[in-house]
Amino acid sequence: MHRLMEIAKKEVRRVVGLMSGTSVDGIDAALVEITGTGEDLKANLVAFENMPYPEDIRFKIFELFEPHKSTVDKIGYMNFLLGELFAEAALAVIRKAGLSPKDIDIIGSHGQTIYHSPQVDSQDGYDIRYTVQIGEGAVIANRTGIVCVSDFRVADMAAGGQGAPLVPYTEFILYRSKDKNILLQNIGGIGNITVIPAGCAPDRVYAFDTGPGNMVIDGMVSRITGGIKKMDEGGVIARSGKINEKLLNMLTDDPYFSQPPPKSTGREYFGGDYVNRIFEYMRSSGISDEDGVATVTYLTAWSIADAYRRFVKDNCAADRLIIGGGGSYNPVLVDFIRREMAQYGIETLTQEDIGFSSDAKEAVAFAILADRTVHGEANNLPGVTGARQPVVMGKISL
Repeated sequence: MHRLMEIAKKEVRRVVGLMSGTSVDGIDAALVEITGTGEDLKANLVAFENMPYPEDIRFKIFELFEPHKSTVDKIGYMNFLLGELFAEAALAVIRKAGLSPKDIDIIGSHGQTIYHSPQVDSQDGYDIRYTVQIGEGAVIANRTGIVCVSDFRVADMAAGGQGAPLVPYTEFILYRSKDKNILLQNIGGIGNITVIPAGCAPDRVYAFDTGPGNMVIDGMVSRITGGIKKMDEGGVIARSGKINEKLLNMLTDDPYFSQPPPKSTGREYFGGDYVNRIFEYMRSSGISDEDGVATVTYLTAWSIADAYRRFVKDNCAADRLIIGGGGSYNPVLVDFIRREMAQYGIETLTQEDIGFSSDAKEAVAFAILADRTVHGEANNLPGVTGARQPVVMGKISL
């Protein structure tokens, strides 16, 4: 406890945030200098590093997404192996900044989600929500010698929340405006939107998962190329196709889109089985690969605009939408989003347009969340996750 108290007293804390998303591309590591507390907190990105997963390890992680293949021995092994890899990513970004582990106060690690079930299951008489993130924090702390905060989502779920999304807490701190209604749209494997009304208090922020981000696009590209390509780099395939209205109508009819917030989703819903159904429909309907990729790319843009229409517009007419995550590097997707949002008079920008980093955004968020954990400050937003009360998220490994 003395060690944590000494960190909390520091005027400037150096924190490494670690993130691995649903696309499983690799580990993002951001080294951040943090000053202040609460709503006065400031964060400055010092260095960023991405460590791609070796292809064989990426394959083993994907196996864990399928319950019939995911066994307790595989999960246990990968939990510790990812702890090693996350520790290496942390040390890599520290070296990139020209620092050493003794210069760092905290590591905040989101881990790798392998299963997320936010809907209540009452089969045994208790209202159970559950989630599984792996990448053992004790291993990270041991290999680096740095305090590690990990496994953030479970505390929110224990309080009746969905355990997601968690980044809106940090988005409120970093992006709020006195005179503009701001939307922040992250496009990782899954898309999620944060609504920050002008001049609002934290309890007026709300957020939810809009649906698929890159997950379905990446899945389709992998399926049609036999795994040779993992993504539609630069939107090249989508640009050469046309939106198929019949396929689009089938996809937009999914009940997830009309489900009111709070809501979150993941690979369990929009993963391999979902992509396979689309692929089989394309083949039976004579839809070309290019048109299929163009259609699922537009689906992501449509789902963002649809979420705004249904759940945001009447409460908070937005001035600006800021896009982050890997999807911001797909120019076809970004153009689709700009066109969709322009009909509401909303300016669409990327993180880079405002001087931030799309790549580093979520890793920075978990650095800030870990800093709050060590200070003993609540770091969830119940209005976002549906939790009964604010809680301090994260388990600390010394």
